[in-house]
Amino acid sequence: MNFFAVITTLLTITAIFSYINARWIKLPGVIGVMLLAIAAALMTVFAGKVLPDFTRLITELSASIDFSSTLLDILLGFLLFASALHFDVKKLRSNLKGVLVISTVGVLLSTLIFAALLFYALGYVGHDIPFIYCLVFGALVSPTDAVAVAALLKNTRMPSRLETIINGESLFNDGIGIVLFITFVGLAAAPGSHFSLSHTSLLFAQEVFGGLLLGLVLGAIAYRMMRAIQEFQTILMISLSLVMIISLVGSMLHVSIPLAVVAAGLLIGSKPFSDNAESRLDEYLQGIWGLLDELLNTVLFVLIGLQLVMVSFSLDYFVAGAFAIVILLIARMLSIVLPIAFLRRSLRIEYNSVGILTWGGLRGGISVALALSLPPSPYRELILTASFCVVVFSIFVQGLTLNKVVGRLLQEKKH
Repeated sequence: MNFFAVITTLLTITAIFSYINARWIKLPGVIGVMLLAIAAALMTVFAGKVLPDFTRLITELSASIDFSSTLLDILLGFLLFASALHFDVKKLRSNLKGVLVISTVGVLLSTLIFAALLFYALGYVGHDIPFIYCLVFGALVSPTDAVAVAALLKNTRMPSRLETIINGESLFNDGIGIVLFITFVGLAAAPGSHFSLSHTSLLFAQEVFGGLLLGLVLGAIAYRMMRAIQEFQTILMISLSLVMIISLVGSMLHVSIPLAVVAAGLLIGSKPFSDNAESRLDEYLQGIWGLLDELLNTVLFVLIGLQLVMVSFSLDYFVAGAFAIVILLIARMLSIVLPIAFLRRSLRIEYNSVGILTWGGLRGGISVALALSLPPSPYRELILTASFCVVVFSIFVQGLTLNKVVGRLLQEKKH
């Protein structure tokens, strides 16, 4: 397929799935379209001879789209900028310590705990996998996904403060997650190499602080340009080009594009474009980006579902996925409990909030994208299939039951 045919086919399938979900299934938008995309992928895998034309269409579409590159280099910047633009900066400031600790120390603890538990669990059932690959797996599933969190937390009854912490964590945890992933993949690819704390620290500083600096500088320049004019069309074009420039320059400088667009979005979203109280330019810009966020989210979740055709249907891999789901929840819980135990007063997070923070830590497309980017190895297919299991469980089970879990835990908290 050529580029125009791929885009046309993808948008048409997304529109059809959205219509079917809105008309008959009536699940939350992103969950409904992802369910239909998974069903289409399963039909491709198991009913290829019955529906040869449909199978060929889905297979060619999935093969024509580099999911990792499409998400990490293109879609993610727009989605994170939209989320940051709508984020309440005042609430973020009041919960900043909790957000920073969970998005850094929490991700590191979750990765290490997950890797250790998975290593022993799989070894116990006879599936030996080197510890370094358990660390790789842990690094790509431990960070919560900002896109999934933003899409699925919109209509929950979660307390405002906990929602701020989960949303803020998901916006900032990509930095350490990607550094850990790159480090462990490098160690796995060169078995004789040794972990270098200085190299990892330098990589972390470059990714995190470089990304934040890039986003703040370019965001400040874009904001000054927006504030100097009152023409909405031009303001919108500046914001769109800002995300594209950050993605382009960030990839050239090897800094964190997610953190850069988040920094730029928070800066622009926290300031008015005009001193005129009657000006509605801010409202218009947030409205357009909100609509763009919804559309791109829907397309992304269709893409996630269609990636099922890339998964190896092996019972052993799905067993590993089941273990990974349970272990990840345990690792998530412990990665929150341990910081609270040492920093409870400064974090101002109570132990009775751990259940909500654990269940609300959703995974999404970034985990699948990172798994698909893994270089060839004997364990790549296992990690990819298990990662897909984690993401599907997170979106369908955690996403659909989040309101009930939050309601029950809050009720227990009152008693």
